[in-house]
Amino acid sequence: MNNSTEVAKAAIRLAVSTREEEKDLIDEFEKKGIKGAAVDIGGDLINSIPKIIERALVASKKTGIIKDFHVYEGAVAGATKDAISQVNSKALGLNFGGKLGITRSGEHVVVCLFISIGLLHLNDLAIAIGHRSIPAVD
Repeated sequence: MNNSTEVAKAAIRLAVSTREEEKDLIDEFEKKGIKGAAVDIGGDLINSIPKIIERALVASKKTGIIKDFHVYEGAVAGATKDAISQVNSKALGLNFGGKLGITRSGEHVVVCLFISIGLLHLNDLAIAIGHRSIPAVD
């Protein structure tokens, strides 16, 4: 069983990985008992919040990280919203592009948000993490 720190590290690695590295990382994590998924995101932060949460939920369900139950959906949505709130002040009113890394092992679900925030040609970076505990028995 992996602790929350190991699950968080896996989510961070997925969020900062390239598309080419993703599959290898997901396979590596699977061998360690960690399920993972990644999804691209972008746009204007305020208007993109519902879409980001929706993409996190779809990716989590599609890859088997969570099942289609209210408590699991709420955990992923809450962790995603926590991560967004951590970068909100930095990206407010600006466009961004980036990626979500989503991982789960046992009762730990972690969502990592890694984004590049654009302002003309001056890009800034931000990373944030949200964690939730859910029942380990599916």
